[in-house]
Amino acid sequence: MYDYLIVGAGLFGAVCARELTDLGKRCLVIEKRNHIAGNVYTEKIEGIHVHRYGAHIFHTNSREVWDYVQRFAEFNRFTNSPVANYRGELYSLPFNMYTFNRMWGVVTPEEAAAKIEEQRKAAGITEPKNLEEQAISLVGTDIYEKLIKGYTQKQWGRPCDQLPAFIIRRLPVRLTFDNNYFNALYQGIPVGGYTKMVGNMLDGIEVRLGEDYLADREGWNRTAEKVIYTGPIDAYFDYCLGNLEYRSVRFENEVLDKPNFQGNAAVNYTDAETPWTRIIEHKWFEFGKDENGNDLPKTVISREYSSEWKPGDEPYYPVNDEKNGTLYTEYRKLAEREEKMVFGGRLGEYKYYDMDQVIAAALGRVRALMG
Repeated sequence: MYDYLIVGAGLFGAVCARELTDLGKRCLVIEKRNHIAGNVYTEKIEGIHVHRYGAHIFHTNSREVWDYVQRFAEFNRFTNSPVANYRGELYSLPFNMYTFNRMWGVVTPEEAAAKIEEQRKAAGITEPKNLEEQAISLVGTDIYEKLIKGYTQKQWGRPCDQLPAFIIRRLPVRLTFDNNYFNALYQGIPVGGYTKMVGNMLDGIEVRLGEDYLADREGWNRTAEKVIYTGPIDAYFDYCLGNLEYRSVRFENEVLDKPNFQGNAAVNYTDAETPWTRIIEHKWFEFGKDENGNDLPKTVISREYSSEWKPGDEPYYPVNDEKNGTLYTEYRKLAEREEKMVFGGRLGEYKYYDMDQVIAAALGRVRALMG
């Protein structure tokens, strides 16, 4: 009946479905959840577009990707500038001159650089062997102890000296007063929320929600010439080689009868004692206004708790260590033998993807399929 069955209505699946449909292919999209948009799904609560599966801020340096998403949504000018809360002390993120001034009282970039170098030398680090040593070599011991150590251990569930250095190698560190976290050429939040944007991508395409592909894969496979699968690659193969590991996240949402809880979209809690990693106040992604520009009288916050993934939990962050990398390579070899199947997206490729990378990968995959 169809040229392509697309398993998953997240960004990768939606972009593939849109592009293939526009090329004249007959597509069916099925989705296990009861909604489209995958982990970028937003739902409206008290007039606020709440990011149900954690904060998503669109950012990219790719003009092709930016032009592409603007076909389906208008973007506001939101800039991500998180705040770090260490036992009531507030610091600017990413690490910049505001952070260094608050931490050490330094005023000039030269003073900040000298302080970092002094602490790096005192720690005796030449070639960083783990995340702890990498962080100290980048920003010094004080910032590591207050703003990185506790947060990272909560995030990954492991001591920093047991985590690979590469996790933090791209940490933004600036000897300027620039607190734009991503510093991308293009950045913003889709007006009306991500669900509306993905809905526009899927306009005119058949979508069936609440359908579990793996429960009847043979039946579903008979409906199409080719299958694009965006679920977990190890689940597709019934975990025959073992489980790939993830970190998961649990959210506690709360509607508050006040207009302002923390004054910023994201506040990270960097001490080890606070059980949550951060609090998101969703209204500030759209400057506290509704779609008509009116101030919103209430607010919605989400506390995020990081946890070790177990079967039944939502998988969020692949654990990109050597063991899991080796296991994924073995699953990838199995996948390459499945002629009817195309594996893609964050779960299908066991890769941490930013949203723009997902879209670029989907566009590239469609081009490859079309020869």
